[in-house]
Amino acid sequence: MAVTTHSSLGIRHIAGLSACAALILVALYIVVPGFYAQTTNDAYVDAHVVSIIPKVPAYVQTLHVDDNSSVKPGQLLVELDPREYAVQLSQAKASLADAEGKLQEARDEIPVADAQVAQQRAELEVAQANAKLAAINLSRLESVSDMRAISSQRVDEGKSAAASTRAATLAAQVRIAGAQAQAKLARSKAATARAAVEQARAALDQAALNVSYTKIYATEAGSVARKSVEAGNFVQPGQLLLSLVPRHLYVIANYKETQLTRVRPGQRVSIDIDAFPRLRLHGHVESIQRGTGSRFALLPPENATGNFVKVVQRVPVKIEFDDPGEALRWISPGMSVETRIFVREQPRWLGFLN
Repeated sequence: MAVTTHSSLGIRHIAGLSACAALILVALYIVVPGFYAQTTNDAYVDAHVVSIIPKVPAYVQTLHVDDNSSVKPGQLLVELDPREYAVQLSQAKASLADAEGKLQEARDEIPVADAQVAQQRAELEVAQANAKLAAINLSRLESVSDMRAISSQRVDEGKSAAASTRAATLAAQVRIAGAQAQAKLARSKAATARAAVEQARAALDQAALNVSYTKIYATEAGSVARKSVEAGNFVQPGQLLLSLVPRHLYVIANYKETQLTRVRPGQRVSIDIDAFPRLRLHGHVESIQRGTGSRFALLPPENATGNFVKVVQRVPVKIEFDDPGEALRWISPGMSVETRIFVREQPRWLGFLN
């Protein structure tokens, strides 16, 4: 009877010790990590996904990729029908040639107009010389003391010659003004023709640019996702044809604001991916967003109105992978992960908690 009692007491003692040990392990697993790490399961893999969109309206001529295709930088993805834009390019080239011809014609008129101005100035000098001579002759005739020595006819002819040469001088001056106006007009035409050439050249550049837009290339390496275009479709500028998921991935972890007291960029991070439970990746805190998620929501909270209920906010933390290796081939944006940021060094004797 006594042996039975001692045996039952021993079993109870062992059970109590086991329970205490279990409680201690649970405390170590739940409570102790909070002193050196901050954990959240509100995290996911993300990437700067590139949207492939057309810049000109056209029919899709050829698709060079399919769903989930891997692409290289500069690889041709989509070809649009270029015929319409090729015609516009030819028209733009012809318009530029015509504008350049008119510019040359306008430039050729400038020296002709300048020569006309020079000719009219020479004629003015001749007219001025004749007028001066006529004035001198008239002065001589009028200075004769004995008016009987010359006839009144010669005096009248002298006066007429003086008046005629003065009129010729005025006419030459008017012709010079007209020639100068023609020269100015020729230069204005040349300036207008130069502007037309620049406009035609800009139209040619735009036409060439539109032709280049009919071929859409990959800007970086990645994988095709969300392809929504097929050959023969008519596409519009800004329409999403497909998305390109780059190879560079990162994690966005939404931590509670109360967890960020000691979180700083550069701290190491342990990353567990839900899709691959046995895969343990490592990273580091790259940056912390300046603002909570709710602050940038479509309808941010207005705490100044109605009843206020304090809610712990979450702040996105960007985490970069540290040499994930071949794992990036199987990880995709949107996958759920669990992250643990080590705000201080973990004690070595707690390594079994990892």
